[in-house]
Amino acid sequence: MRRTADIDALQDVLCAALGSREPVCSLGHLAQDTAAFATLDPAVVERPTLISGGVPYAPTGPVPAPAALDELLGRAEALGVPQVLVPQVRRSDDTGVLRRAGFVPVAVDPECVFRLAGDVDEALRTRVGADRLAELRRRHAEAAREVRWERVPLRELDGRAGVREAFVALHEDSALYTADALDALARGPLAERTEMLVARRGSAVVQAGLLTRSHNGRGVYCLALATRDDGPGAARDLQEAGLYGVYLDAQRSGLAWVHLGRGDAGRGRGLGADLFVPVDHWLRAPGLAPAEADPGEAVLSAFAAPSVAAVPVPGPARFRRQPRFDVVDLSSNTNPFLGAASHYPELDTAELARTYLSTVARLPGHAGVGALTADHVLFTSGAVDGALLLLSALASPGERVCVTSPTFPLYDHFARVLRLPVVDVPLRGGDLDDLDVERILAAEPRVTLLCDPNNPVGTRLDPARVHALVAAGRGLVVIDEAYVEFSERPSYAGLVARYDNLVVLRTLSKAWGLASARCGIVLARPGVVDALRRVQVPFGFTDASQRAVRDRLTDAPRVLHSVRRVRAEREWMAAALAGHPAVERVFPSETNFLLVRLHKHERVMDRLRDAGILVADTGRVIPDTCRVSIGERRANHSLLAALTAAV
Repeated sequence: MRRTADIDALQDVLCAALGSREPVCSLGHLAQDTAAFATLDPAVVERPTLISGGVPYAPTGPVPAPAALDELLGRAEALGVPQVLVPQVRRSDDTGVLRRAGFVPVAVDPECVFRLAGDVDEALRTRVGADRLAELRRRHAEAAREVRWERVPLRELDGRAGVREAFVALHEDSALYTADALDALARGPLAERTEMLVARRGSAVVQAGLLTRSHNGRGVYCLALATRDDGPGAARDLQEAGLYGVYLDAQRSGLAWVHLGRGDAGRGRGLGADLFVPVDHWLRAPGLAPAEADPGEAVLSAFAAPSVAAVPVPGPARFRRQPRFDVVDLSSNTNPFLGAASHYPELDTAELARTYLSTVARLPGHAGVGALTADHVLFTSGAVDGALLLLSALASPGERVCVTSPTFPLYDHFARVLRLPVVDVPLRGGDLDDLDVERILAAEPRVTLLCDPNNPVGTRLDPARVHALVAAGRGLVVIDEAYVEFSERPSYAGLVARYDNLVVLRTLSKAWGLASARCGIVLARPGVVDALRRVQVPFGFTDASQRAVRDRLTDAPRVLHSVRRVRAEREWMAAALAGHPAVERVFPSETNFLLVRLHKHERVMDRLRDAGILVADTGRVIPDTCRVSIGERRANHSLLAALTAAV
């Protein structure tokens, strides 16, 4: 609730709850934040404090403008109140004015927002999984058989016998939703946009809450929701059932979000929230140490090209951490009359990054990934886009780029387009898996691009050689792990937090089956990620792609099952090809493809084309070879039959 008029209205409600003309109380009176204030000196907690804004009533408020802050401090001095609290300020706001005035941040629970993206059940399924969705639906259905929900406009409370009293009784623990506070809310300007949600079991009110439409008309704030029901877990079940009903009502009303208030992020995720905004109270009190300087963005990596270091993150991407769901957005020059598709894609992908990391951290061979944060993640338009961004942001014309042929050809292509000289240090050995670390280090490249598992060969590099290169190299080492989920050997992703010169590229196009969503992932130090944002086109990661990614990450067991099927089919196909008279050799593979050397390469490739079968002709890179993707059994049989016809 970012509008000043709304915050002022809630402060009037606070004054009514306190029975005072001024919003002055002890911090201990704000029961919701007892744990946050427990770290303070008890004298600070009990001392009278002037409260700015509508702290008990859930929405966050903006940072006061300098003149407003001066007025607030003057007011405290006139009242003889030694402490001032500016509550619930988003960490993404510019808090410099508070720091300079001697305020200290006190971290509290984040605000949690459930964003609707079409159907409620579909949104919940992709965020909490099918089992949790079924549980929420079951609880709502069971509750609907036993209780009756109704919406009472706040202006009509006087005509609803017992509802006002029941609401106050259910909220008695807060000491802030008194009868006087509720009356003040009903008399104020927010009453026109506020309803009371009431659930009755027979004649008894067992649940009561307040729902307020946002001033931009796109969402609803759940200002309060208290439940009292009998039996173990019954109150929790009814609470979740009530919120599920609020989601459904919001969908029917065409709203875009439901603000759940502040709370534990884990519980919010369990309720389907997908936006979590970090929040601080800002306190000025005698004896408190001044706040440290604002750390701001991550320090830009020393690997950033000078031309990139000289420019900021472009345009709207600079404000990606500043939530915009609760503002009236007249900044984007889009057509307001053609629905949700006219809005630009969501830029704040921090929660999706957290989902990706937590999902990948549970996979075999991903030790250390759990130590990474959303600041280590950048979503790109496929892993190939990540490679282009890295070369654009971290190398200047004339600086060398090292590739290790045979390898993915677009590394060399992008480097030459960017006027970066390419040094090729070919892989050695019969399986083309021996990395020549000494020659790479001698070339002193700015960026070395390794494809591991290798495309088009399918083998893995010796990890000891890779570690030696990362540890000894003065340039960046980029490891493209597009196929790593098909390998039984570990990923390098967990090492990103240890080495500032290591970058890992991942994709959801291969094992995760989302090639159409065009989602790549760069895992790197935050300073490297910041450099990439400076050259990345904003809004490239569409809302549709974000929904598809969230959906697939929630369905990880199905993906892992399919990976096991691919591995099994790969082994079957490798054995079948190895014994085929048209095949000279099948290279070992830890991917979802096989590199095959043919006896009569040109003849076989012609016959495969004639049979309507497409494989990748790699003969120009590795003589007499082709790369065969692992398909379903029927497709694989078709390939074998065509090979037989070619002999």
